[in-house]
This record gives sequence, structure tokens and C-alpha cells, in this order.
Amino acid sequence: MLASGLCLLAACTQERQNEIRRGIQNWTGTDGVLEIYAGDKLVRRFIKIDKLSTAYGTDDNVARPYRYGYGVMDENLDGKTNDGEKRVYFEFSDYSTAYVFYENPH
Repeated sequence: MLASGLCLLAACTQERQNEIRRGIQNWTGTDGVLEIYAGDKLVRRFIKIDKLSTAYGTDDNVARPYRYGYGVMDENLDGKTNDGEKRVYFEFSDYSTAYVFYENPH
């Protein structure tokens, strides 16, 4: 059964394999970190993000130029969830923002 599944996965296109991998990752969850920069200065950090999503139009289903997600706003930029730091919804534009998203290595 496992061998059959691996053969089917190998026959998929790279794009389809990436979709499957993202689906598994979304199901299992991650500990993502999003850092937003103004020039070379870190100005905002969100931690404990499970995924970032691309916005799509309701009627035309066309990708919009911004991403969104949920995470804890790390107000003091120490990389930890402290008292008073809460989970929030956030959006950021593809056009005006320099950002880095990565899985927390800790």
C-alpha cells in the first residue's frame, strides 16, 4: 500500500507534489515567524503562525497582491509570547513591504 502511494506521488507534477506537501503541513501545523522590515530595520514580528494565505477575489477568483494570516504580535521583538501579547489577524502588501517568513527553529 505504501509503495503504491509513493509511486502515485512520484507520478505527480512538481506543482501537485508541492500542493500535497502544503496540505500536509497545514494539517500538521507549523511554528512560523513573519518579520516585517522598513529598509533594514525590523519593525514588526508575528510568531506562532500556522500559515500565510494569498487573498483571492470573491467574484473573479484572481489572486490579490497581499497576504494574510493569524499569529501572535511580538510587541517587544524578543521572539517569545509574553503576557499581554495576543493572537491577531494581519495583512501585508506584496508591493510595499519587505518581509521574511520562516519556520521557528526552536
